[in-house]
Amino acid sequence: MPLQIIVGTQWGDEGKGRIVDWFAADSDIVARYNGGDNAGHSVTVGAKLFKLHLIPSGIIHPRPVAVLGNGMVINPKSLVDEIDMLQKAGIIVNPQRMRISHAAHLITPVHQALDKALEVARGKGNIGTTGRGIGPAYTDKASRRGLRVADLQSPDFSERLGNLIEEANQQLKMLGALTIEPLTTIKDFRQYSDAMLPYIADTSMEVDSALRAGQHILAEGAQGSLLDIDLGTYPFVTSSSTTAAGVFTGLGIGISAAAGAVVTGVCKSFQTRVGSGPFPTEVFDDLALQLRGTGANPWDEYGTTTGRARRVGWLDGVLLRYAVRINGLTELVITKLDILSGFKTLKLCVAYRQGDETMHSTFTDLPFGPSNLEGYEPVYEEFPGWTEDVSALRSWADLPQAAKDYLAAISRLTGIPVRLVSVGPEREQIVSAA
Repeated sequence: MPLQIIVGTQWGDEGKGRIVDWFAADSDIVARYNGGDNAGHSVTVGAKLFKLHLIPSGIIHPRPVAVLGNGMVINPKSLVDEIDMLQKAGIIVNPQRMRISHAAHLITPVHQALDKALEVARGKGNIGTTGRGIGPAYTDKASRRGLRVADLQSPDFSERLGNLIEEANQQLKMLGALTIEPLTTIKDFRQYSDAMLPYIADTSMEVDSALRAGQHILAEGAQGSLLDIDLGTYPFVTSSSTTAAGVFTGLGIGISAAAGAVVTGVCKSFQTRVGSGPFPTEVFDDLALQLRGTGANPWDEYGTTTGRARRVGWLDGVLLRYAVRINGLTELVITKLDILSGFKTLKLCVAYRQGDETMHSTFTDLPFGPSNLEGYEPVYEEFPGWTEDVSALRSWADLPQAAKDYLAAISRLTGIPVRLVSVGPEREQIVSAA
């Protein structure tokens, strides 16, 4: 199993960070292949909570090398702040332990300003962007005018950044937004981006060499499958490929690496979403509060990156089956099972209904994708809940029978096994089915 791919099966926030951390202990390389600091991966080790936005979660372990792949967009200030946070916590971060692809694109203050201004201009039609500049950076990448990490080594980098600022200021004026001061912006940006220079590498070649040597590569996806630019709930999506296939372009490795790969889908035991967009199984009021939490605990349903309260609902098996199909998932990890303790009845969406008509079973595989889910009502199967506190359990046999029945139903619906279940935020609060 030289390659294992970790992907989110929902709209992100599934708890991928701590699952990556679980598998990273036995990995040689842990690599991010998409997105930027709009991602928020949290890992709790004892009393310490690590909130990572760019650096792969596996770096908390001493063994793996962390790779930031070419499919990412990187904000130098966010990266430097993250390195500083880890180093102060006693984590070794140096050019031997972290590698940044020369072909990854840079997020500049230009992209952040445009992201926020464009979101305001959309008004009620906003898509719930994080305002981190992700979309504009990928736009520049696609239009072949973006700045890449390797460009930091170019003597005319500051001049090129100045040209981008000048062009952006014209657009910001048209949007009625504040413009960017060029000289100060360039100086501040270089202060952070120069710190990246020792980490720049040909990560595509290095990951390929590691695969050929039989090393274990753990590929860490950001966001979730339903936010994929092509296959998600468009237009309420992110700007990168969040599915398992994105690992090949996002790390620059050949498709032959897929042979024998394990594709692990991470899924909450219920459904959450941040920002706008369709959400067929969404719930409100007291039920929502019970699923979300009050925010008193860091693992309550509030965005790691945005701090916004997440929308919550019952697990959508229709969308989960879709995620299994488009990723080629081989196994599932179910997170936050402990949150469901105390519910008298649990619901699992197994199909959709439109008006008085229940969709045919073939519709549960979303043949036209999930871009238009408005008007569809969930069809639920109900399961008895449990009252036991499962947070201290570490054996599958010790789980309440009602919990095992619920997990078995998810496995039947998706056609793949549940390998792990998390029962709390701590690193060791994992129950294995093996």
